[in-house]
Amino acid sequence: MDGVVEIITGRERRRRWSTADKLRIVGETLEPGVRVCHVAARHGVCESLLFAWRRQVREGLLVEPDLPVFMPVRMLGTPAAAPSPPSPCSAPAAAPGRSQAGLIEIELGDGRPVRVGADVNQAALRRVLAALRG
Repeated sequence: MDGVVEIITGRERRRRWSTADKLRIVGETLEPGVRVCHVAARHGVCESLLFAWRRQVREGLLVEPDLPVFMPVRMLGTPAAAPSPPSPCSAPAAAPGRSQAGLIEIELGDGRPVRVGADVNQAALRRVLAALRG
């Protein structure tokens, strides 16, 4: 008997493909003259899975996640410096006895400042900043 003997020592687990890997492999299938079956064989993926990924890309379900955007930060001065003039977006003045040490000022791309206290709700701040950006 001519044959190959394969010894299975454990359960084969499913591979987990990152979104970047999926998009890269799908991108290979979109090149002119490339056959999906060849790309699938090269990466050890079933053709049906590749077609599913391609459909997800077409439908906008498989996209690269948004990366956080970092903005430049600069210190305007020390607490002993003269206060800046009030702006329409400024926070109300601190109550007597309340420190402004935890005050955060964010300057938007168009120059509008947003001032919030250190105790601000992060989810609420995200919604406000998203609304101001849009």
